[in-house]
Amino acid sequence: MMPIRTLIVDDEPLARRRIIQLLAATPDFLVQGECSNGTEAVAVLSGAAPLDLVFLDVQMPDLTGLQVLQQLGSSVLPLVVFVTAYEHYTLQAFEAHAVDYLLKPLDPDRFTHCLAHVRQRLAQQQTGYLQQQLTALLATLPERTMPAESFPTQVLIKQPGRLYFVPTEQVQYVEATGNYVTLYAQGEPHVLRSTLSQLVRQLDPAQFLRIHRSLIVNTRYLKELRPWTHGEYLLTLHDGTHLTSSRRYSEDIQQFLNQFLS
Repeated sequence: MMPIRTLIVDDEPLARRRIIQLLAATPDFLVQGECSNGTEAVAVLSGAAPLDLVFLDVQMPDLTGLQVLQQLGSSVLPLVVFVTAYEHYTLQAFEAHAVDYLLKPLDPDRFTHCLAHVRQRLAQQQTGYLQQQLTALLATLPERTMPAESFPTQVLIKQPGRLYFVPTEQVQYVEATGNYVTLYAQGEPHVLRSTLSQLVRQLDPAQFLRIHRSLIVNTRYLKELRPWTHGEYLLTLHDGTHLTSSRRYSEDIQQFLNQFLS
């Protein structure tokens, strides 16, 4: 059997690594490339290199997975398996049009079932049928399916005589004290008059994790977690900062960890 030439598109390196890890047990799938954003995916999928399958993340910061499809059109697409952490992102539409999908954290049994589905589709050589299904899927989507950014990319800081912005991607963690919060970005504190509950609505839950009633951490800066006392965790950031979670948020932390565990 010819290898199934596969592309992985996800803005999270750990998510891409997880798919590669699961594919390692299936020698008939050959990973031919990785893309960290939608723009790269459009370039690769528009290129001359033939592909049989793409694992396509739905929610990415520049172009969503659906916007990638809208830019390409179905005529150039291989078989598409959508990957998402959010069950409410039109999964019923994916199912109705026979496009497979996987929910994060990836379940090994569900992943195996998905691969069997892919093999069956390719063996039946239903490429024309799949293209019709993708065309039908794209036709059901509004011209602007989802904004490229679902959450603000910057936080406005107000100081006497001065207003300035802090990019959310640079925020390592946020600490609350009363009606003020302090954003620590690249080692510098930025004080904002707000409650943590108000600020958390501006932050992407796929990136920011609440670990304490007064602490939110950007998971991209996490280096290490160690179980502490009474269900708490000691978290270490890449710059050496130590944070301690509370027992109340242990379940949230465990759900975050589950996406990286078998």
